[in-house]
Amino acid sequence: MKSLYDFNYDQMSEMALEHGWKKFRGHQIFQWLYRKRVTSIDEMSDLSKDTREVLKQNYDLKPLTLRDKQVSSDGTTKYLFALEDGSLIESVLMQFDYGKSICVTSQVGCNMSCAFCASGLTKKKRNLTSGEMVSQVLYVQKDLDEKNDRLSHIVVMGTGEPFDNYENVMNFLSTVNHDRGLGIGARHITISTCGVVPKIMEFSKEHTQYNLAISLHAPNNELRDKLMPINHAYPLEELMKAVHYYASENNRRLTFEYILLKGVNDKKEHVKQLAKLLKGINAYVNLIPYNSVDEKGFKGVDHEQAMVFYDALMKEGVRCTIRKEHGADIDAACGQLRVKHLRKERKGN
Repeated sequence: MKSLYDFNYDQMSEMALEHGWKKFRGHQIFQWLYRKRVTSIDEMSDLSKDTREVLKQNYDLKPLTLRDKQVSSDGTTKYLFALEDGSLIESVLMQFDYGKSICVTSQVGCNMSCAFCASGLTKKKRNLTSGEMVSQVLYVQKDLDEKNDRLSHIVVMGTGEPFDNYENVMNFLSTVNHDRGLGIGARHITISTCGVVPKIMEFSKEHTQYNLAISLHAPNNELRDKLMPINHAYPLEELMKAVHYYASENNRRLTFEYILLKGVNDKKEHVKQLAKLLKGINAYVNLIPYNSVDEKGFKGVDHEQAMVFYDALMKEGVRCTIRKEHGADIDAACGQLRVKHLRKERKGN
């Protein structure tokens, strides 16, 4: 059965018309979901009983079930949810000076197999529906409602490759961005991709105000082949062509994400290569501290080493930041808490 959360605002209006109702009925349902945040169709009290019965026969609200929750000393909160089919996914609430941001998962598991990432320890089982992504945001927002607080930013950087689930991700963003939905501004929403070139090209033509982040992590093909298998399909030359196309179509600054791995991609020559690769692009590099994953064997650099890399990049004319480390005292790495629970389940069986 389809979830009501799977419909964006325009689709909800079309659904109402398909049932022989006035278009305004779709607006009412949308308001109940995102302004009043009801948890059941029966709570939609200004709809007739017959209307509610039709909705219940054809749609549901498919709630997420909280399986675990970890709260870091810095306020970072990781949620482990079970979906209706029993699949486990994670969402992360992060605290910043500028507001509160949620990191959303887009797939159950991930097929990108990045060498350093916990998400790749379990292969992709399926794509999430747009409604399952919406539900992550709603659950966390309801937690914040109790503190009279609200989410201000969304990053689609959780488990999975968002551009491998393009249609559902874009539908999800339409709902959370809509002023009758959660009203989160497009410029406060970021989509991250490890480099699915055809979808970067498609996204370029959407001309949205969403931010685009490229998970780069290596400045040359030889190293990127080792760290990110997608580079075999779309090497840096193709990726950068797509990036330049995006820049030509959109007056938006790009972000390049670069996890600093000790002794792997943090050398002087990597600074030079990175500066050359990004020359002429309106972009900045987000240097990311690495949350170690036991199975992967990589180590992160300390703050002093990160500053050396940062200073060298700045001297090369590359704008960059060092991302504040979040959740160091919990299972903060992407996919880490989920993998931990899956291991427990296997041992239990």
